[in-house]
Amino acid sequence: MLADKDRIFTNIYGWDDPGLKGAKKRGDWDKTAAILKRGHDDIIEEIKSSGLRGRGGAGFPTGLKWSFMPKEIGSRPHYLVVNADESEPGTCKDRDILRHEPHKLLEGCLVAGFAMRAHAAYIYIRGEFVNEARRLQAAIDEAYAAGLLGKNAAKSGWDFDIYLHRGAGAYICGEETALLESLEGKKGQPRLKPPFPAGVGLWGCPTTINNVESIAVTPTIMRRGGAWFAGLGKENNTGTKLFCISGHVNNPCNVEEEMGIPLKELLEKHAGGVRGGWDNLLAVIPGGSSTPLMPKDVCETMTMDFDALRNAGTGLGTAGIIVMDKSTDIVKAIARLSYFYKHESCGQCTPCREGTGWMWRMMDRMVRGEAELHEIETLEQVTRQVEGHTICALGDAAAWPIQGLIKHFRPVIEQRIAAHRAVVDAAE
Repeated sequence: MLADKDRIFTNIYGWDDPGLKGAKKRGDWDKTAAILKRGHDDIIEEIKSSGLRGRGGAGFPTGLKWSFMPKEIGSRPHYLVVNADESEPGTCKDRDILRHEPHKLLEGCLVAGFAMRAHAAYIYIRGEFVNEARRLQAAIDEAYAAGLLGKNAAKSGWDFDIYLHRGAGAYICGEETALLESLEGKKGQPRLKPPFPAGVGLWGCPTTINNVESIAVTPTIMRRGGAWFAGLGKENNTGTKLFCISGHVNNPCNVEEEMGIPLKELLEKHAGGVRGGWDNLLAVIPGGSSTPLMPKDVCETMTMDFDALRNAGTGLGTAGIIVMDKSTDIVKAIARLSYFYKHESCGQCTPCREGTGWMWRMMDRMVRGEAELHEIETLEQVTRQVEGHTICALGDAAAWPIQGLIKHFRPVIEQRIAAHRAVVDAAE
């Protein structure tokens, strides 16, 4: 278990003051100017040495991502964009950072923005996060009033502004290039890559988009050192991580733990265990609704890190852990997710626009058993036609839950079809 001294988010439950006074008491905004005096490249190297990987789902090395930004500021300004459009079902970590630790994010914006030679950051927040937006704007106002943002931010000699932009509740705007389109006032549809945002991003300028958690941990890493962060967790999966645990557990919660903690230990020590005991576990979705589920036998020995979960055919994603006990109608649960992805597809790519509807309609019939056995194979083939054939990963996100269901719970679907057939035959 993670020692209290190694926790980065010490007010994640909101027991203390979220304002500037409370934040400073917890160590935020401490010698920020000294961090910036280390220079742009030195900060990037320290983040690289920490092994920090993006906490928004993809797990791309954060320091490496920052290093893609041009080393010189030309005619186009550089921008940092923070993705606070937390719309993945099962994920609720960023909203607690925004509510209870907003100054960690703001200081992180300054450090990260300076490292990539940006004078402005845009925080794109999910439209439904009304209270979080108010809290974050209040923190921004406090930081400006205290001289921590604006001209000569935190007495560092670097001018830095932060703008809060509220979205309109579109899941697709969590995809980084769709977020940029929305931020520019256009329809939130993903862009083709290349060009990548580091070359042509917001308003055609060099831009880096990072998740809230990725940015919020950077000042602490700079203060304590990359080696400290790299010493936590596992090789290539270093540091601490906020895990969101929901569903059929006795104590749903957000908790900061070391990367690589065993899933069973995480659930039993922090979430009060599975409702009805471990033997009542049916399946776990480990990283938000888009990651394939794992049955109980896989969960027994699973560790919560990028590589172990990828090797098991799923992913850490946002670490939004959804626990389902044996009372769950697993086919109906995945069908509900299929409806979500159909509803949230932007419609730009034909495989996603048409395929998500096909998958949901087929899943809806599977729930009732109104299908033929051979259609299970057809459905699996449809997911393969969607996966990997779209501009962004929403097609993959729609396909993977169904693939996980068929891989691990095919007999459940077959039994439902057989039961429905028996009822129809008896009626005839």
